[in-house]
Amino acid sequence: MGTTRIKQNLINAEDQKRIVVIKQAIFAEGDRLRAKYPILAHQDAIGMAILLGSMAGIAGTGWAYLQGFLAWYVTIPVIAVFMSFTHELEHDLIHYMYFRKNKFMHNLMMVLVWICRPSTINPWARRHLHLHHHKHSGTATDLEERAITNGEKMSPLRLLMMLDLELSVVLRILKVPKGKRLLAITKGAIGNFPLASAFWVSWHAYVAYWAVESASVLLGFSVPWPALVTENIALANTLAVLVFGPNLLRSFSINFISSNMHYFGDIEDGNFVQQCQVLNHKMFLIPHLFCFNFGSTHAIHHFVVRDPFYIRQMTAKVGHEVMKANGVRFNDLGTFKRANRWSERGVAPAA
Repeated sequence: MGTTRIKQNLINAEDQKRIVVIKQAIFAEGDRLRAKYPILAHQDAIGMAILLGSMAGIAGTGWAYLQGFLAWYVTIPVIAVFMSFTHELEHDLIHYMYFRKNKFMHNLMMVLVWICRPSTINPWARRHLHLHHHKHSGTATDLEERAITNGEKMSPLRLLMMLDLELSVVLRILKVPKGKRLLAITKGAIGNFPLASAFWVSWHAYVAYWAVESASVLLGFSVPWPALVTENIALANTLAVLVFGPNLLRSFSINFISSNMHYFGDIEDGNFVQQCQVLNHKMFLIPHLFCFNFGSTHAIHHFVVRDPFYIRQMTAKVGHEVMKANGVRFNDLGTFKRANRWSERGVAPAA
């Protein structure tokens, strides 16, 4: 897999030394665990087993809901938890951690994790954004983090953008210079086609329908909906439980945690110590439930890319100890007030 190359000329000498110490400790713990548990050597099989188990969990939960065994308010979070596994798998796949030498199986897994989370962009397109994110995390060119609102002042609009990524993309495109806007729209459309496009169009149509219906009730009139609409609203309500709700819950959780654990705008390019904090405060227990404890372990990944998500969980105890001792911040809640700036003074968000 390899690790992100450190830009020695841009990183202060003290943090260069800290980075080496942290990386060595995490590598050593990962090697120790692999030696202790030989099963970890079967990385492809483990990844596929997690994927198939997650898909079975999603399908089984959906079946239980359709049979009347589960209420909607149980179904949505349970499916979202299973979806969180497939998000972690996609992230590992982007780094070629499963079936690296078997293109068919690798791409099959990429297709399946995308189908499990149709609200997300094409994972092959995301790979380009994500690998750039690792090279230049927290800088103006880090489009992956910018797309999920990293660097913005906290506001109701930012929270809405975390929930509705299509809205976030549209607002981002409006800030692009007019001469480059068509290219940005084209890239966005390609990245979202076909699954994310279908998801967001359907979701917004569903919201619009119920908004109009609610207004009509309040105002005392009846909307003459076409038969195509009235005949399919029951199906749409089912999709809201099985598809819309779980995707929105999962994506909001990961976007909220990720955009606030990464720093933006005033960090040294390539400085892993400044790129992320460990966000594992107990107040974030609920969003962490739907993004597989991302805030606690993702900073480890910035130092050591090679380990899949389940090994990062296993190395977290040792990783956290050495990271805390070497300047990585833990639960820096001030970032919510500083628009994710590293500096305690805070810097106004870029336009």
